[in-house]
Amino acid sequence: MLRISATGDRTEEEYLAETEFVHYLAENGASVADVVPSKNGRLVESFPADRDNSHEAAGTGADGNAAEGKCVYVSLFEYAKGMLLSDNGYRYRDGAPLTELFYNMGKTIGAIHRLSKVYKPAHRRAEYFDKYNMDYINTVISDEYAELKAAIEERLAEFRSLPMDAESYGLVHFDFSDGNYHVDMTNGDIVTFDFDNCINCWYMFDLAHLWTHGVGWCQWMQSGEDRLRYMKDVYFATILEGYRSETGVSEELLSKLPLFIDMVLIEGIVDEFECAAREGEDVDPEDIEDYATCLTEHIPYAGIGEDL
Repeated sequence: MLRISATGDRTEEEYLAETEFVHYLAENGASVADVVPSKNGRLVESFPADRDNSHEAAGTGADGNAAEGKCVYVSLFEYAKGMLLSDNGYRYRDGAPLTELFYNMGKTIGAIHRLSKVYKPAHRRAEYFDKYNMDYINTVISDEYAELKAAIEERLAEFRSLPMDAESYGLVHFDFSDGNYHVDMTNGDIVTFDFDNCINCWYMFDLAHLWTHGVGWCQWMQSGEDRLRYMKDVYFATILEGYRSETGVSEELLSKLPLFIDMVLIEGIVDEFECAAREGEDVDPEDIEDYATCLTEHIPYAGIGEDL
């Protein structure tokens, strides 16, 4: 898979940090789609976005700048074996229980976190609070959403009290969901890709992200109590079983799962505003309504426990 990035929202340092991390994970046994070096031995090639004769020169490499101004960054990744769940109609492989998928999801992200905890990067990705702070949020969310911004500010204050030791905080995928991994339908193996959003954050974020992206497995249940029971006792419990087969997780932080779910909601809201700004459009309030309501009205677990 050849990725050509020309959005201008990443630096060469960030692309190098991402691809080096992916390559480190692959070399150490994590199930990820590895990055393939160019003929020049580089994980990232860069080109001036406005260069007329782009076929004449390669990028300058790890420490140089291809040109002043906007650049295009190119990386090549192995194709992840398997298929998206959505391409199989969200049907899991024949003859295997759905809990196998949940276990393998937890095991896959657990292996990534286990390796991240001892990773020594040559280039660094951003820290969580580099982006998620009120100075930045005020630039992307207008005062029209004052109540929402107040709720986000309240959560950010709570996040700042969380432990940031090596067992709790490090480089995470930040978008681990069924759109960013393939499943081998012959044996259930998962291969992860798209680390473009990876950031230094709490490992619990990736687990909370799995929570918010797992509600489809029980959305047919009319009772909020039944859905919440399924999510806790089947879906998430099985994910944790797989996760713990690779690495540990703090019981203190696990008890704060609703807070980390709110962290995921904030990421989703900020992303909606960023995407709209890039397109020169306003956010459709309906696109953030559910997440915003959960934050402003302090509804836990992304509202999964509310009756339909």
